[in-house]
Amino acid sequence: MAAILLLLSLLTFTVHVLSDLPATTPRTSFYLSPNTLFSNYDKMLHSFKIFVYEPPSPFTGANVFTTTPESQFYTSLLRSPFVTDDPSQAHLFFIPFPSSLSTRNLARLVRNIRITFPFWNRTLGADHFYLSAAGVDSSSDRNVVELKKNSIQISCFPTSSGLFIPHKDITLPPIHPFQTMPSVNSTPAFLGYMKLSKQSPFSLIEEIKDDPQFKVEYAPGNRRGEFMKNSRFCLFMYGDDMTWMVEAMGAGCVPVVVTDRPIQDLPLMDVMKWSEIAVFVGSSGGAKALRGVLDGIEKSRYDEMMESGVVATQHLVWNTEPQTHDAFHMILYQLWLRRHTIRYARWAEQ
Repeated sequence: MAAILLLLSLLTFTVHVLSDLPATTPRTSFYLSPNTLFSNYDKMLHSFKIFVYEPPSPFTGANVFTTTPESQFYTSLLRSPFVTDDPSQAHLFFIPFPSSLSTRNLARLVRNIRITFPFWNRTLGADHFYLSAAGVDSSSDRNVVELKKNSIQISCFPTSSGLFIPHKDITLPPIHPFQTMPSVNSTPAFLGYMKLSKQSPFSLIEEIKDDPQFKVEYAPGNRRGEFMKNSRFCLFMYGDDMTWMVEAMGAGCVPVVVTDRPIQDLPLMDVMKWSEIAVFVGSSGGAKALRGVLDGIEKSRYDEMMESGVVATQHLVWNTEPQTHDAFHMILYQLWLRRHTIRYARWAEQ
């Protein structure tokens, strides 16, 4: 517990670039709905109520969740004014259970909620949500099927393939201990910087390792921050270690996500236009194609993306004590957008 508290104490990272701007007139264009976002957000702050079920025995308190993002969200929610003890006032219902819970025990938990409380059967769980770091897998059990298909899943980014349903599910922005990095006044020395957690089979990486315009590290040391500040772009292989993406954005390093398929699980996709913040490229063209894409971005466009990324970090950062518009509140905002539920047809008993 002490280690977790120590880590969380390192996470407070406040971006002040919007402090002088009125919330209703954002300077950047990376918001999906800039004209309604902040007014809807204010309504959420004053109206949103969530009823929290008791976690299954023997899991209580901090023992429910094992990953830091899940624990941070759960702790922040329980301490927030959004929780209500009156379920009749709730817009959504939260089911806390550990990601390690077996399918059988998960089915039993949902069945008990169905029997004990009247709320599940009103929408077959469509006004319920849950946390699962990797995501809930498919099952033949009625209760797990309804949970998976109807309830809102909040999982960690990036998600496991096939366990995320776009437009219904949400991902948690990664938690990363930010470090203060000295500013670099000279022209960036590298076109791109990449930090990998493990060896990768992609030929693209082998090519850019030998390119002097790129800096690739597998075991980054104390100079990581310097390399980020000295690079125009920070490169990420989708599915590898992406926990430092927000840190790179805050350092003014525009993210480049290398992926060969569309990404539908980026954090805050209901709020932000990631195409205004990051570059998405495939791996098949090799280093030459990658350089062509990056070199082809005009300076004015690059400056807009860099500025948007810096501003967007305030929505992606976790604070020990939640702050306005930070990751915790924007996750709640995405839940708020999903509060109008559809009443699904009842399960057909065989």
